[in-house]
Amino acid sequence: MTDQATARFNMIEQQIRTWEVLDPQVLATLNNMPREAFVPEAYRGLAFADIEIPLAQGQQMLSPKIEGRFLQALQLQAKDKVLLIGAGSGYLAALMAQHCAQVTALEIFPELCAMATQNLTKQGIKNVQVIELDGHNGYESQAPYDAIVFTASSPIEPEGVRYQLSIGGRMLIVLGQTPVMQATLIQRLAEHSYKQDVLFETCLTEMQNATQAQAFSF
Repeated sequence: MTDQATARFNMIEQQIRTWEVLDPQVLATLNNMPREAFVPEAYRGLAFADIEIPLAQGQQMLSPKIEGRFLQALQLQAKDKVLLIGAGSGYLAALMAQHCAQVTALEIFPELCAMATQNLTKQGIKNVQVIELDGHNGYESQAPYDAIVFTASSPIEPEGVRYQLSIGGRMLIVLGQTPVMQATLIQRLAEHSYKQDVLFETCLTEMQNATQAQAFSF
């Protein structure tokens, strides 16, 4: 094994599996997609470390175990159409693209939009569209989606985004404020019926223009 292959193997065995990511298809995708190709050059030596890697504009790549949990929780199908809010370096979009038909990735920062596009192109991934756009309210013009994923947190659920899900669709978002945030899966069961489950606790950077909770007045 090369040093890189060893580091990738250790990432999967020591970080991702121990976080209850056991779906063999998800593990295979994490093994096959070169994470180091999506990491800024200055941090490439940390590509497989259990950390959030800094990106431009004060943003971060999610840690490998969070990416693994997200991918597993979504249970993507080959026909699925996915909305990713926060493209970052393009890595999560690349992972999801292996499991679904189409990913629309929104990114508010032009520098990251360009980075994600370039990284995805270099890997020959053709079923991801990166759009420079503030995605905190979703992207209604291409709705409905089978899955919607936020890569940054929000104090409360953004209004109206769950209605952009297809029946049977899933939305994954980290809700709350430091130090208590919860990765939450919202499923659309029928036209007016939803199911909400907390998957795990974590802390992510707050999304740009995130919907804020109303302050109590006494």
